[in-house]
Amino acid sequence: MTKFDLDDVSANPSTAIRFNEVVDHVSSRRRFLKTGAGVGALGFLGLGATKAFAAPDEPSRVAKQISLAFEAVAPNTEDAITLPSGYRSQVINRWGDPLFSYSPAFKGDATDGGEAQAMQVGYNHDGMHFFPIDGVKGKAGSSTEGLMVTNHEYITPHYFFPKDVVPGQSNWNEDWVRKSQHAQGASVVHMRLNAQKQWEPVLDSLFNRSINANTPMAVVGPAAGHALMRTKADLSGKLVLGTFGNCGNGYTLWNTYLSCEENFTDYFGVGEADPAKAEFIDEDHQAHQQRYKGSSKAADDSYRWDTHDTRFDWTQEPNEANRFGWIIEIDPFDPHSAPKKLTALGRFKHENAAMTLADDNRVVVYMGDDQRSEYIYKFVSKRQFNVDTPAENRLLLDEGTLYVAQFSSQASAEDADGVGKWIPLVLDTPTVEGKKLGDLFESMGELLIKTRQAADAVGATPMDRPEWVAVHPVTREAYVTLTNNSDRGRDKERWPGGLTHPGVDGANPRVENHYGQIVRWREAKGDPAALTFDWDIFVLAGNPNLYNDSDPRRGSDNINKGNTFNSPDGLAFDAAGRLWIQTDGNYSNSGVYEGQGNNSMLIADPVSKEIRRFLVGPKGCEVTGITWTPDQRYAFINIQHPGEGPDIANSQSDPTAVSTWPDGKEATRPRPATVVIWREDGGVVGT
Repeated sequence: MTKFDLDDVSANPSTAIRFNEVVDHVSSRRRFLKTGAGVGALGFLGLGATKAFAAPDEPSRVAKQISLAFEAVAPNTEDAITLPSGYRSQVINRWGDPLFSYSPAFKGDATDGGEAQAMQVGYNHDGMHFFPIDGVKGKAGSSTEGLMVTNHEYITPHYFFPKDVVPGQSNWNEDWVRKSQHAQGASVVHMRLNAQKQWEPVLDSLFNRSINANTPMAVVGPAAGHALMRTKADLSGKLVLGTFGNCGNGYTLWNTYLSCEENFTDYFGVGEADPAKAEFIDEDHQAHQQRYKGSSKAADDSYRWDTHDTRFDWTQEPNEANRFGWIIEIDPFDPHSAPKKLTALGRFKHENAAMTLADDNRVVVYMGDDQRSEYIYKFVSKRQFNVDTPAENRLLLDEGTLYVAQFSSQASAEDADGVGKWIPLVLDTPTVEGKKLGDLFESMGELLIKTRQAADAVGATPMDRPEWVAVHPVTREAYVTLTNNSDRGRDKERWPGGLTHPGVDGANPRVENHYGQIVRWREAKGDPAALTFDWDIFVLAGNPNLYNDSDPRRGSDNINKGNTFNSPDGLAFDAAGRLWIQTDGNYSNSGVYEGQGNNSMLIADPVSKEIRRFLVGPKGCEVTGITWTPDQRYAFINIQHPGEGPDIANSQSDPTAVSTWPDGKEATRPRPATVVIWREDGGVVGT
């Protein structure tokens, strides 16, 4: 995810039934908070006696309990990476590190300009993936050499710019806008394990590149060429400059990378005009704009691109914003290829993209829309994946059906807490008002540009900030992090425009949900392309340091003082089925967060529901992004925005006031970076 901002409030006017109306509060609370590692959890993963999840005809789809043998790490507030005994780490690919042998050296005073940044590793690392390269005696799947593709989500201005560049002030200039634009998007870095068992970049590699807010990209799928995608600079509506706000990621079965555009709306404003006086083109443009930004017309003060780049001034280019909010497909092995914006997967604030295969070999991609009271989606390709037709596979995400989730309280199995269905977002789908989506949208192109409005119209279930989705490698159950919602339960309060906060419900049983939870579901008959599913809650995060067993803020039974955490965000399964949970919570470690320490990474066994803390990050950071070498002996994670949050006033005048990670005494400011983790004995990470 990213920092909190004023845009991260509900912009959803939907009157669809919310969780508090579809789940019985009392019975659900009993199951969610007290099931723990009992029969319900085992049944959900196919080990119980209930018919719905037993999958007796598919023994290969049954999960096995996993031993978490490492010594758990206690919460702490150190400005360092803390790992279990027997593990070591290395920092690589810091912000400003070179992409090429001729890249300018990073300047600790951050006076590098836009041209230099385009040749350096970007800022605020998020999702990433390691693509093994054919580098060891012609053997594919190398665990010592590969291409690391890393998202770069946003900038922290008082660390990113010199001290005299203050967000929102007149001393912003075109070069600082370009510097900010070139620090976002994604970087491709060829990495190799050297003779000293340290990872290092291959700076003369032809694969290395910066993919940023000024990189040409192709638009593919139903929205390509639509009138709402056309601008003065691109009358075709099929060629876009750039990507930014790149949060989580995914990767495909055909070896390409999926980068997800999240908070794209922060960058669009009215230039030097007065937001109060700026006028929308018409009522439709106003409704479309406000569905993403609420009542705000201005850009975020941290990103004043609209003041020096007219395409971000929506009074000049009202359609430019429609060209962002998509999933981007990047071929890391073809440095000359243009990334593709995949419009068939919908436009919204994408967090990540989790791919799996349906029983008939169609490709399925799960996605969350990361804003309060938004939705969970899945895409099912029209055609089938075939390992023998690689060229055709690269077209699979261009065409298919996008679905949105609707949750219900009626359970079809003893161990499930509810059922759900996937509603197709196509023109023939009925709306809750008795019309069809085709009555509201003239084409699939318009519908997909206005994905949120289409989901509103069919009665999808508003959720609490859906973040990462992960799919179990054996059972194919899907897990999603619902990170938090401090506004939940304020039923009588309203945001401008009459939008109400969702009330307390079974899946979100706490007023002002500070801690978040992880929801999981299994599709009918275990097939990811199914139209119905059962769901329950895997863990309800909480704080047993402050609350007793009778208080729901304590969390579920698998939460204790040693593994307490808040705001689950990043989520991934390793090859063995361990669930890795990363947090992006409150930095204060006081108040309701007392005793939870810095943000961290934990590992869970999906069968027993045991959770252990594996890593604690430095001060003020988010722990995010995870990938492994094929042999699972090296894990890579990202540390985003170290030093952000606490004591922000002092950090504006002294960037090292909160954190000096990772450069220590030599630091002039904290720097986002990637961390490599391995076992000293050479074993598999996490065991």
